[in-house]
Amino acid sequence: VAVTGVQTCALPILVGYVVARGMEVMSWSFLTSDIPIVTRAPGGGMGPAVVGTLLITGAAMLMAVPLGILGGVYLCEYGGTGPVARSVRFLADVMTGVPSIVMGLFIYTTWVLAFGVSGFAGSLALACLMLPVIIRTTEEMLRLVPLDQRQSAYALGGRRAGTIVRVVLPAAAPGIISGVLLAIARAAGETAPLLFTILTVNIVNTDIFRGANTALSVQIFRNAQQVFPGPQERAWGAALTLIAIVVVFTVIARIISAIFSRKH
Repeated sequence: VAVTGVQTCALPILVGYVVARGMEVMSWSFLTSDIPIVTRAPGGGMGPAVVGTLLITGAAMLMAVPLGILGGVYLCEYGGTGPVARSVRFLADVMTGVPSIVMGLFIYTTWVLAFGVSGFAGSLALACLMLPVIIRTTEEMLRLVPLDQRQSAYALGGRRAGTIVRVVLPAAAPGIISGVLLAIARAAGETAPLLFTILTVNIVNTDIFRGANTALSVQIFRNAQQVFPGPQERAWGAALTLIAIVVVFTVIARIISAIFSRKH
């Protein structure tokens, strides 16, 4: 109870402080301007980092979310307690506890050394972090769906795949969406994997498959190390922007979850 109380008090203080410091530099120009070439220079913005964050995180979502949901469906509906299902669960649990920097080094040795740095390499690292969370969340949410709903669908002549798509997944959708949101929020704020995979740039790079890129988390790390006012202000502005992106994703996920709950 004491720990929960401390967390409840610390969260609004932390968010409030970031908002107060970030709003000092927040503007449309800050969100669209290029990053200064000289880190210690004042002014500039986070346009390339905003675009890079959306592209890299979006690509990671496209890879991790379908695979994670399919993996959870397999474990719950098909795998059962078989050896393959047990192996997948074990690997998912292990991947959940792997430090993000280790995942970045893995992608660096297997992809970057062969194909070079790119936004896609960063997406692979973030997708590897998101995948085990989505798999395990999907499996647990599917297990909460009452067996009577499945049996009712079978009694009406429904096949297994059709029952999963039309009955089981819609019933578990709110919980699955929450798990996906948790995975996205974790990936969007990761810095260590991106340091090895995307490096950094000062202008917008919309080609996710070619050339270095940047992200808000990387720019926060880079600018916060400086003692000069300019980079310190950009770091707080980037932190506020990242929090705003996560909040927007949260609101969208809650709306979609509420729609599924009402329909079900």
